[in-house]
Order: sequence, then structure tokens, then C-alpha cells
Amino acid sequence: MKRLPGHLTWVWAMTAVMAVIYSVFSVILYFTYRFPTYDLGIFDQAVRSYAHFQPGISIAKGLYDFGNPDFSVLADHFSPVDALLAPLYWICNSPVDLLIAQAVLFALAVPPIWAFTRRAFGGGRNGAIAAYCVSTGYALSWTIAGAAAVGFHEVAFVPVLTAVALERLQKGRLKAALLAMCGLLLVKEDMGLYVAGLGLGLAATRALGIPRQRLTGLVIAAVGLVVTFVALYVVIPAMGGRPGFYWAYQALGNNVPQALEHIVSHPASAAKLLVTPRVKVHTMLLLFAPFLFLSLLSPITWAVFPLLLERMLANRFGNWWPALYQYNAYLVAPLALGAVDGVLRLERWAKWAWRHATPELAQLRRPVNQGTGNLPVTVTAAFALIAVAMVPYFSLGWMFKSSFYHRDSEVTAEAAVVSHVPSGVIIETTSGTGPHLDSRDTVEVWDAHGHGQLYPAWVIVNDVSNQFGFATLKQQVQRVALLRAHGYVTVFSAGGYSLMHAPHLAAQGSE
Repeated sequence: MKRLPGHLTWVWAMTAVMAVIYSVFSVILYFTYRFPTYDLGIFDQAVRSYAHFQPGISIAKGLYDFGNPDFSVLADHFSPVDALLAPLYWICNSPVDLLIAQAVLFALAVPPIWAFTRRAFGGGRNGAIAAYCVSTGYALSWTIAGAAAVGFHEVAFVPVLTAVALERLQKGRLKAALLAMCGLLLVKEDMGLYVAGLGLGLAATRALGIPRQRLTGLVIAAVGLVVTFVALYVVIPAMGGRPGFYWAYQALGNNVPQALEHIVSHPASAAKLLVTPRVKVHTMLLLFAPFLFLSLLSPITWAVFPLLLERMLANRFGNWWPALYQYNAYLVAPLALGAVDGVLRLERWAKWAWRHATPELAQLRRPVNQGTGNLPVTVTAAFALIAVAMVPYFSLGWMFKSSFYHRDSEVTAEAAVVSHVPSGVIIETTSGTGPHLDSRDTVEVWDAHGHGQLYPAWVIVNDVSNQFGFATLKQQVQRVALLRAHGYVTVFSAGGYSLMHAPHLAAQGSE
């Protein structure tokens, strides 16, 4: 463990570089109008509400899904951790705050991942090299890039909290690990399942210097399950939400007991759900393959399985399944550190097999304090190389294309329309324009069914390209015609986007 101060400099430099890369990546996506109201606009409204000491109100989410303009996002997902970002809005009132905060939070997982890996491999030169390789594999992971490519989500907090929890457990510091796990429980209602997996993994891990380690792990697992139950069936309903709003398991049953009964009585049917459609298999392979499937050798990875089952047993909500969106970023830290543990287990098993095959060589066993051999360096270098090789094929690879940095004609039109919207008004908007108006206007979603206030005085519409909230382009055309029939006039138009205004509603105070 010598020369650690020098390593600290490089580790924090690596952390800063990762934060900058993902900040630039996300901010460019924002200014080129690639983030929609669902979901960046929702989080922006909610955190801005927290900044004004209100309970996370998102009018866009509330009206579109629940018909309630005073809807708290805590009734949608139990994610109070997002309130920690509210002070950023006292400095700069912009969704960019969330994007940069997410990039920094993702990057902050690097130091504990590095420390865990170096300690696991016994320190020394080989341990340090392996630590840099695993940290690189995490930093360039397609899972992190995919999350950054779809705006801000509460998953921003998960890799760093998970890495801290696992690194502290590895060192036998239970109190600090428990604090990190408590933070995880505040990220989302299903994180209790994730923490339960961490607890079971702790119970199955060899002694780490934690008193009554097995019992502690089982208690953590039980607490995680209880927290998920309370969040789903007590807190969310108390905030005005519906526990079954995201129930996606109709093929298994109408509730948890029915689903569990179906799984037990029809295991083949449940197993088929895990691999149907084929995109589920593709995603699971992509999760484990970059770490050479070594994560499967470690109980650390048990935290991954509840969330994977939650997604892959679903027969609806197809956006849960692919190698896109933010859902895979929940899993990357235990996959990476589980792979580190997997390498150690593989090495121990190989040595055990070799010594029993050739007993005369047993006396050559390396003392523990001398660190590990070249296997960890070789394998973890493969982690890093695979992550680098995959960059061009996933979201981060967009940065290598010149088109990524420019607005196309449609985005230019969106920006032009946004520039003509007055401040301080209530407005229904197309999804892509919403986040750019949130800081100065009350933004609702323009959709086919009038989930919003139906006829606010200002509306941004599009009748030439498909928009969120509409099943067909024909519905958009009909909706625009309906607005005109109710006295709306076009104030500005560009590239298929139009800003429409109803002077008579403005006179009635609808702004």
C-alpha cells in the first residue's frame, strides 16, 4: 500500500476527467434538444419545486398521467434523494444543473471502485494497475453512457453509493456501509430489493471482520424488503399515487402473491418470460460479457438479480428490456466489483486445483502479504480494453461524430419557436421543447387527449413529425385543427413547429 498519495492524485484526476466528459456529453445533448420533457422536464420541475421548499411538484407528470397539477413525484417513485440537488437551483435555475450533477455523481464512484480493487488484489504495483483497469471499465461502461444519454434520473446516486457500501464492507467498516445503504433506500422504491441482494451477498461472503456478519447480512436483506413494501404500499399511496401503476406482470398475475404463486407452480412459463422477447437475452449478455462473466462467481453480484428479475419478468413496458435508457446503470457497480471478486475466486480455485494436482508445489504458495500475480492484471486489462472497444457502438461514441455537435433543421426550428415564447406563462409544449422552457414558464405536455389544462393560452404544436403523447400523426393534425376551432392563432412557425396563442384565454387570465 505504499505511494498512495501519488495514486490519489491520479485517481481524482481520472474522476475529474470522467465528470467533465459526461458533463460535456450531456450538456451538448441538452442544447441540441435531445432530452424530452419525459423525463428531464419532470425531474427539473420536481427539483425546482424542492428548491422552493415544496414537495417535488411536477405539473407535466401530474397532468399527463394522473390529471393532477399539484402532483408530487414522490407519489410516482419514492425518490426523496433528488431533493439533495435542490440547492443547485439557488445558484443556477436550469436543467443543466441536474445533468452536470449526474455526471459528477457517476464519476465519484471511481475512487471507491479503485480502492476496492487495489485492496482486493493485495496492493502493490499489480493491484494498482488492476484498480485503474477496473475503474476504466466502469467509467467507459455502456451502461453509464446509456444513462447519461437519456437525461437525468435518480440512478445518478446509485453507482457511488453502491461502490462506497461495498468498499466499506470490504474494509470491515459496517457503519459507513450502512449509511451508504440507507442512501440507496432513498433513491427509489425498488432499491430495497437491491439492498436485500447486497445483504444476502454479505451473508454469503467470507469473513470481513464484521461482527456476526451472516446475521448482519440477513438483517440488511430483511430491512430492504420491508422498506420496499412500505414505500410501495404506504408512502406512495399517502402521497396520492397508485402502488400498481407500474405493475407489468399481467402474464404472471394481478399482484405479487399471484405472481409468486405462478412462478412456483409454472416455473417453465416464468423462465420463458425471462428470455422473451429476445432483446432481454441480448441485454443480459451485454451486462455480463464486458466483465467476462466473472461477476457470476461472486455473491456481490446478488444485488443485481432482483432488479434484473423485476425488469425481465415483465411482459409490458418494453423500454425496461433493451440496452438503452438508465435502467442498466443501477447494476454496473456490483457487476464491476463482483468481477473483481470473481477473479480472486477463480485464482484461488486454480491454485487449489494446481496444488492438489501437484502436492509437491504446495510449499511454493505465495504469502498473502505479497499481493497477487499477473492474472488480475491480465483479466482486468481485458475489462478496460472491452469497455474501450465498445465505446463507438454505444451512446458515448456519438461524441466522435461531427453531427453530434450541431443542430439539425428540426432542432433549429424548435429553438426558434422557444425563443418566441413569453416568460411567465402556462404553456403546453411538444416534448422536446419543454425542458428549455421550464425555468421561466409552467410547462405541460401537449398530447392527443388534453391531459393538461385543455386550453392554456399558449401551445407549441407540430403537425408534420411524430411527437410524444400521440399515437399517430393524424391525431396531431386533428389536435391542431381543434385548437384553431377554439380561437388559437399561429404567432410563429418554423420547420413544422408552431407557437399558437389564444388572446381570449389570455384576457381571462389563463396565462
